Amino acid sequence: MPRTQWFEERVAALNAHATIIPPPGDGPAPVVVQFHGCGGRKRFQDVWAEKFAQMGAGAVIVDSYAPRGVSTAEAYATICTGLRFWGRERAGDVFAGLAIARDLPFADPARLFLAGWSHGGWAVLDAMALRPGAEIERATGLRDVPDEPLEGLGGALLFYPYCGRAAVARRGLRHGAPVSAILGGKDSIVGAREPSRVLGALAQSGAPIATHLFETATHAFDEADARDARVCYDQDLVDRAEALARDFLFGAR
Repeated sequence: MPRTQWFEERVAALNAHATIIPPPGDGPAPVVVQFHGCGGRKRFQDVWAEKFAQMGAGAVIVDSYAPRGVSTAEAYATICTGLRFWGRERAGDVFAGLAIARDLPFADPARLFLAGWSHGGWAVLDAMALRPGAEIERATGLRDVPDEPLEGLGGALLFYPYCGRAAVARRGLRHGAPVSAILGGKDSIVGAREPSRVLGALAQSGAPIATHLFETATHAFDEADARDARVCYDQDLVDRAEALARDFLFGAR
């Protein structure tokens, strides 16, 4: 069971370790709240935040591990293996991250976006599936969560998200914000078949989900510093993902 915590305590704990990247100008501007994969916060999150800023959006990089004292080794051993801290529990960080974004002086509170990589994508989808009230409290351990914790959500960008059996989102999404998901045809970590099947079923049930299969992409194809034999960085695919993200946030230009 997740540790019980007041919502405002979670917001304060995450805010103390968050990285804020402002947009060009004073705003109001859209804000992208970013959630790292199971290995923890890495440098390529900053690269993406700068890309969002160049597009005209602010960014909040949420570090889910620093406030909890979770080391990289511990994360790979216990979280990446699914022993603890599932997406439904981390969904509390998603709600708190949006609260942080709403309070930024440059934020347009009606244009908040989520971006999740791998485990972060799992957390984002589960946040969009959990029902306010008792279900959120049971799943996240958070008390006094706002009645609509996804207020102002304009959409979600997902990069190779986990959509396996442990994902609450498989049953359906409660929130109707559009979702754009990038899957890797050569992803040997979360795969492409199951996420494609799950996201496709959600789309058929009426959820506004667009799935983009990058046939040659591995898991973490956008992480230039990755130290994993299963991962291959590809600048062409990163450029393609960036174009999709820009169109999703601002519409085709």
